Amino acid sequence: MKIEYNNLYTHFVFTTLGRKHLIPEKSRIRIEKYMTGIVNNNSSKLYAIFANPEHVHFLVSRSSSLSEEELATIISESSESFINENKLSLGQFKWQSSASAFSVSKSDIDRVCKYILNQPEHHKKVSFAEEYDQFLKHYQDTIKKKVNKV
Repeated sequence: MKIEYNNLYTHFVFTTLGRKHLIPEKSRIRIEKYMTGIVNNNSSKLYAIFANPEHVHFLVSRSSSLSEEELATIISESSESFINENKLSLGQFKWQSSASAFSVSKSDIDRVCKYILNQPEHHKKVSFAEEYDQFLKHYQDTIKKKVNKV
């Protein structure tokens, strides 16, 4: 069945292989713009993106014709090639073979966008490893609370 309207918001987190600091500040905006173009070229909309040295956060409203995994694969493969071809990384660039995708409600879009765009300040206080553990705990606790209500 064709979906004419969707409300599918996903917060993705891509991590560099081995969590190495491969994305230099001087290449950050170019990488973000390229990834935005990939999203737009796949009938989806990017709301916010920030490329940290070892990971990237971005929030998209994705096309209903693409699963999170399909969109993540398209973005990761294309951006990896772009970064290497244009020598935008500190050495050979590679994403980890898996990423994270968190669903976001429409009412939380503004909050998540602010969080993504505030990454430089955020990471002055919290490391990426700590941040990632907090994400997993938050989403696992949210699932447990919903299951216990049923």
